[in-house]
Amino acid sequence: MAGVRQFDERVALERALDLFKERGFRATSMPELAAATGVQRGSLYHAYGGKEEIFLCAFDAYATGFLAGATAALGRPSRREALLSLFDYCIATFAGGTPAHGCLSTRTAVEAATESPRAETAVRAMLDRLEEIVCTRLAELPETPSPLDPRAAARLVVATTRGLAVMERATYDADELRAIARTLVRALLGA
Repeated sequence: MAGVRQFDERVALERALDLFKERGFRATSMPELAAATGVQRGSLYHAYGGKEEIFLCAFDAYATGFLAGATAALGRPSRREALLSLFDYCIATFAGGTPAHGCLSTRTAVEAATESPRAETAVRAMLDRLEEIVCTRLAELPETPSPLDPRAAARLVVATTRGLAVMERATYDADELRAIARTLVRALLGA
């Protein structure tokens, strides 16, 4: 039937996402996407329009899943536990796997900004949403006494998650990354 996709879009986007995680936006080509997804290039172009659109669809699914995991990780009963849980979650997402592929959003922010303003916008939207999730959760956990400004703390937490992702790429192991996260949490909340 004309106009009906002859492939499982969910599976194709998962495979495309795996390839983007492995190679990054810039280094991934349409022939590689076709091979990874098992979908002919013409069908990919017809369904999505091109590499950027495939990336944006895959990244949207990635961001949705990542933010849901971050929200769940923050569901601890104290600010300290919530933040440490969030950092553990973030570290596990970019340091997990063999080999580890790092953080797709951080990699995209660094490499795709000059090539794809839409990808840059998608990353910014994800990070803004993460900041809002962290801020909301910190505000919900009013521990006294606390000079903590939830918005400023949330922005610092998000910036640190991106820094940890870069450090993981520079061969810091998960224990070293967790030690950095614990230091930040102590600085924010006290000993």
